[in-house]
Amino acid sequence: MQIALYRIILFGQNITKLKDFYVENFGFSLVEETEDQWVVLKAGAMELAFHKIGEAYQTTEEFKAVSNTKLVFKIGSDLAGLREQLIGNGVLLGEIKSFAGINALFCDGEDPEGNMFQLEQRLGL
Repeated sequence: MQIALYRIILFGQNITKLKDFYVENFGFSLVEETEDQWVVLKAGAMELAFHKIGEAYQTTEEFKAVSNTKLVFKIGSDLAGLREQLIGNGVLLGEIKSFAGINALFCDGEDPEGNMFQLEQRLGL
């Protein structure tokens, strides 16, 4: 039996806002959508989907996800340039960092509903 992960689904309150964030800032393309309920985006080899949270969890206040999950997006080059561009778009991003023994640069960020993501640029050997 072969099993492969092809889609990640995150629950959120404002599905349109999440869709717009990932399309506008990361260039992901729309695969399917049920307005303000469900959206699937093509994110490289994977799909990233957003599903409207249940009524019991909806609020009139700004919704922020509480999660132990971080989405990691690999970029080809120029993490610093992408970081500056995204900050200019109002995206919340931390500083670029590296770790001993790992040949890569990393930058953590947050989408409009508090989902954590990381941009990773692998460096040449």
